[in-house]
Amino acid sequence: MDTKSHDNPKNKPTPSLNRRTSGDDNYLLIEAVKQEDVMLIKQLLERGADVNFQEEDGGWSPLHNAVQTCREDIVDLLLRSGADPFLKKKNGATPFIIAGIVGDVTLLRLFLSVGADINECDHNGFTAFMEAAVYGRVDALKFLWELGAEVDLGRKTIEDQRKLGKGGATALMDAAEKGQVEVLRLLLEEMGANVNVCDNMGRNALIHALVKPDNSNVEAIARLLLDHGVDVNVRGEKGKTPLILAVEKNHLALVQMLLEQEHIGINDTDRDGKTALWWAVDLKLTKIVALLCNKGASADCGNIVMLAKRRYLNNDLVNLLRCHGAREDAPPPAEDWKPQSSRWGPALKHLHRICSPVIGKLKIFIEEKYKIADTSEGGIYLGFYQEQEVAVKRFSEVSPRGQKEVSCLQSIRANSNLVTLYGTESVGGCLYVCISLCERTLEEHLGNHGGEAVENKEDVLARDILLSIFKAVVELHLSCGYAHQDLQPRNILIDSKNAVRLADFDKSIKWAGEPEHIQTDLEALGRLVLYVVTRGDIPFETLKIKITKEVIKLSLNEEIKDLIKSLCHPGENVTKHLSNLLGHPFFWSWESRYRTLRDVGNESDIKLGKKNSYILQLLEPTPSKEHYSFHQWTSKIDKYVMGKMNAFYTKKGKKGKKYQDSVGDLLKFIRNLGEHINEEKNKDMKEIIQDPAQYFQKTFPELVIYVYTKLQNTEYARHFPKSHNTLEPCCGRGDGGQQAGQF
Repeated sequence: MDTKSHDNPKNKPTPSLNRRTSGDDNYLLIEAVKQEDVMLIKQLLERGADVNFQEEDGGWSPLHNAVQTCREDIVDLLLRSGADPFLKKKNGATPFIIAGIVGDVTLLRLFLSVGADINECDHNGFTAFMEAAVYGRVDALKFLWELGAEVDLGRKTIEDQRKLGKGGATALMDAAEKGQVEVLRLLLEEMGANVNVCDNMGRNALIHALVKPDNSNVEAIARLLLDHGVDVNVRGEKGKTPLILAVEKNHLALVQMLLEQEHIGINDTDRDGKTALWWAVDLKLTKIVALLCNKGASADCGNIVMLAKRRYLNNDLVNLLRCHGAREDAPPPAEDWKPQSSRWGPALKHLHRICSPVIGKLKIFIEEKYKIADTSEGGIYLGFYQEQEVAVKRFSEVSPRGQKEVSCLQSIRANSNLVTLYGTESVGGCLYVCISLCERTLEEHLGNHGGEAVENKEDVLARDILLSIFKAVVELHLSCGYAHQDLQPRNILIDSKNAVRLADFDKSIKWAGEPEHIQTDLEALGRLVLYVVTRGDIPFETLKIKITKEVIKLSLNEEIKDLIKSLCHPGENVTKHLSNLLGHPFFWSWESRYRTLRDVGNESDIKLGKKNSYILQLLEPTPSKEHYSFHQWTSKIDKYVMGKMNAFYTKKGKKGKKYQDSVGDLLKFIRNLGEHINEEKNKDMKEIIQDPAQYFQKTFPELVIYVYTKLQNTEYARHFPKSHNTLEPCCGRGDGGQQAGQF
């Protein structure tokens, strides 16, 4: 948004055309346009002067200069002589945009007729419509609006500038900042401009009206904006609210006007924790100090009595501050205070240090520095609830999602795998929900444990994460009586002790046994299993849209496939199905798996090899084991170990007897080896096998899930590890509960 000021020396002599080079003619052409000398312009064009020549400084061309002088006849002459109507100055301004600056409707119409874009902008994002608003060109503004100019278009800027918060301002903000009352009224009352649209720094038109110290029309501008419902609690640079800015301007009438607004945040603080009252005292604005106190401003905002004395305010004002609760010796926050959170530590220390009025038991400051995450409603911020560092979710007081969140959180017991509710506060139509502060989302956590999925070794990380998630959902279903309905990585959090916490219950449903609500959670869990074991290699959004068969096919092994299939096809007992899955082999450690195989192999019928026994019949019948790793298992055991184990039969009088390629014999082999491998005489086998739990899991990875599926509904399931589920259905909030899983 820049124009170039040119002199208009009409009394200067016309430069001589003699002894001029063609390069000189280009400069002469620009000078002739500035002087509005039509005859000289024609002569220079006939001599071959470049009609599209641009000055080094600014990139002004003859056409740009002609538009600035509003000489429509010269513009027409230059265009007929080949002037480019879309030529840009160095700041990107076209002749059309300059026509908006000068407010020449005829020229605006002309350039539109030759193809100008009504919303075209310069490099700073200014359009002709915005420029007309800045300079108060009402007729041009109306003309452009009638032809479709975007009223609420925000200034576009380059990415680097946008990251710094630059850009995004609208014509309404420009008019407010420049004090263009008539333009502002036109934009609001005739053109329907959005009074609460914000720029890239989060500032609305009211903030823009207050930032300029020389805005003589600020009171009229503010009144117009307030009458049209502008947000009075929005923040500008350094977190300053309109009320604080009005105090800093020492504008008593404007302060009075703002204090009359229903939802004014009279005690809101800036980024440094200073309120409007603090600033009024610091600036020795006695009338404004008295006004703020009488309107109910909290004097508990730092040691303002001492500040008032240092600023030599009169005793009446000092006493007034005392009457309103001002402290004379407010102790500074403890310097040695240390936050529990490492990720949010610096921001928490700053928030802890600043003096900020509390909302009930909550200390919070709504500023980007303290923002944890965006939400569909009011965002999540850092805060302190009764000195406990918390995450604070903001909702409208009447938000159905906020009501669901609070209702569900109130049913959660302490020390669980779900986030804890510390309390809620309400003020100014806003609901603040204070919950456990966590360090990162599941997605971020898996990113920190980068790399591909774990293969051929124990995946403790995935097992512990998913165990905690499963426990959390079981608790939500059985203890709280809710279905989550939005299970995804961003709603699963990791706290400062590396414990997993399930969060975000604003879509949860209080269910009364409806299986479809539980089914939705189970299907989401199936996708979460694959997401975690692959370390997020497949985005969760991709998994959500895949059909169940595709998700199951992507499983890394038979064990994971069985778990996902069980989640997606739970059968009839949907309610307790997830609780039962806490005993699935996926959650067994490799040592537990090995112990289970040994215990099953210790069954007498297996040790004795009774072929017609019930357990061997259960284990053997299968269409084909050829795709399993334990098919022809004797050939896959180390030859020396296999030979030595076979030799034990000979010693027992069973000459020629060897282990057979049956599942029963494999289990007997695992049992027998486990009983004797640590004996001194078998140290050679020990050196080969090393850790039996690792050896058998790697050699026969499907064996455990195979045995589990065959025996899980039989008496032999007694050999399986005890389920991780210790929850019993209950109602309401309780004490105790299991600790969240850690890893």
